[in-house]
Amino acid sequence: MASLSYKHFTIGVEEEYMVIDPVTRELKSHEQKIVTEGQKIIKDKVKAEMHQAVVEVGTDICQDVDEAFKDVATLRGTISQIAGDLGLWMGASGTHPFSHWQSQLITDHVRYSEIVNELQEAARSNLIFGLHVHVGMEDRKMGVHIANSARYFLPHVYALSTNSPFWVGRKTGYKSYRTKVFDKFPRTGIPDYFESIEAYESYVNLLIKTNCIDNAKKIWWDLRVHPFFNTVEFRICDIPMTVMETITIAALFQAICAKLYKLRSQNMNFMMYQRALLNENKWRASRYGIDGTLIDFGKESEVNTRVLIYELLDFVDDVVDQLGSRHILNNVHKMLENGTGADRQLAVYEKSESLIDVVDYIHDQFLA
Repeated sequence: MASLSYKHFTIGVEEEYMVIDPVTRELKSHEQKIVTEGQKIIKDKVKAEMHQAVVEVGTDICQDVDEAFKDVATLRGTISQIAGDLGLWMGASGTHPFSHWQSQLITDHVRYSEIVNELQEAARSNLIFGLHVHVGMEDRKMGVHIANSARYFLPHVYALSTNSPFWVGRKTGYKSYRTKVFDKFPRTGIPDYFESIEAYESYVNLLIKTNCIDNAKKIWWDLRVHPFFNTVEFRICDIPMTVMETITIAALFQAICAKLYKLRSQNMNFMMYQRALLNENKWRASRYGIDGTLIDFGKESEVNTRVLIYELLDFVDDVVDQLGSRHILNNVHKMLENGTGADRQLAVYEKSESLIDVVDYIHDQFLA
């Protein structure tokens, strides 16, 4: 059999950063100055978000993980420099340890006013920071097939990304409280299985026709076939604290897609599980991060999350060399040893019992 090409599995990374006041360590509106200055240097790779204390960046379409690494590192460096010149700090955490959403300003933009008008308090309190990874597809038909199967692995990768243990000054007991906040939105969470791209599109069209949404971007699932691009977009993860963690997670999503594509080309399919079952694993990942157990549905038993993440690495092992991502995926071992962003935030807090110290740590790690 001719060897498969994985060239079309490009990577695009979007990150949401927090703008921090260096004096109070609270979230701070940058009045879009960071975006305005940023656009002079990196054009449309930086944009405003709904809350004024959030800056969103997006990479170019990257051919491989090394390109993505350079792009994300450059974006973080550039934004950090601009913020510094304006007397502000940047940080990457799924939630701010103590800043309250009530005191945060909403960006003046038609789209955001519409969302706030419709979703009210759920939108105003949605002060969270995520990571979105786009993986290129040869076409949207293959995109739906891969998205269906990739749903199974969402909790595994999400566990590794957990980075939001605090919410409005409280230790939540979760490794990722961010998704609990986001759950208040409609059309979130792990999606159902769609038997074809046509089935997905008729779902979207029905929602538009009945005025549930005005366009498919208001479907905020944990993964989706992108409404306009030939990509599968993974949206479940907290924003990781460091560039390396972000790229490791992007590399994992890319490898999962490539492996599922390889199986498909050999007429093999990965098992499909119900959304209700996958949600059990998502909840565990959110609560315990990498320190808990997930359910192995094949065996119908609980398995240590770290063990399942190692099994995931084995599962994708035969595609990573062609993708050129082995050196990045080796970092998963380090992440399992050193703990996720949430584990490290909690360790800082245990030591000093100061949330200010936690914010300082988040800021220090931004360019680590």
